[in-house]
Amino acid sequence: MENVMEHQALLQIRTTLKLTYGLVPIVAGIDKFTDLLVDWDKYLNPTLAGMLPVAPHTFMLLVGVIEIIAGVLVFVRPRLGAYVVMAWLIGIALNLLLSGHYLDVAVRDLTMAVGAFTLTKVTEATTATDSPRTERTLAGRPSTAL
Repeated sequence: MENVMEHQALLQIRTTLKLTYGLVPIVAGIDKFTDLLVDWDKYLNPTLAGMLPVAPHTFMLLVGVIEIIAGVLVFVRPRLGAYVVMAWLIGIALNLLLSGHYLDVAVRDLTMAVGAFTLTKVTEATTATDSPRTERTLAGRPSTAL
């Protein structure tokens, strides 16, 4: 019974993280086209902006498309999508750290990357126990309750 309750708690955590790491990139990606939340162009490292083959705003529109795709991927394939979001957040944080600006946002994005990694691990744990072929509990011991 305890294993079932633990599994249900993990499923709730997975659902919460999946909604968070699916919706936030989609909303941020859409906002790249509207700038309702913020002027996203200002977050681009000026050195990087100077090396781009396109205008910074055009680059940020491409970033928006990638973020939307990453968010959708979290809903369709949560483990893979969460790894993509995690890597994306680390990349954003590195961009900000190297620019020396918006360091608070860089720290926030690194923290969010840890949450995305957590989604991958919770997804792995719950997927392993959801499989009809497995007879393991979350702790990896044979189950008598399932």
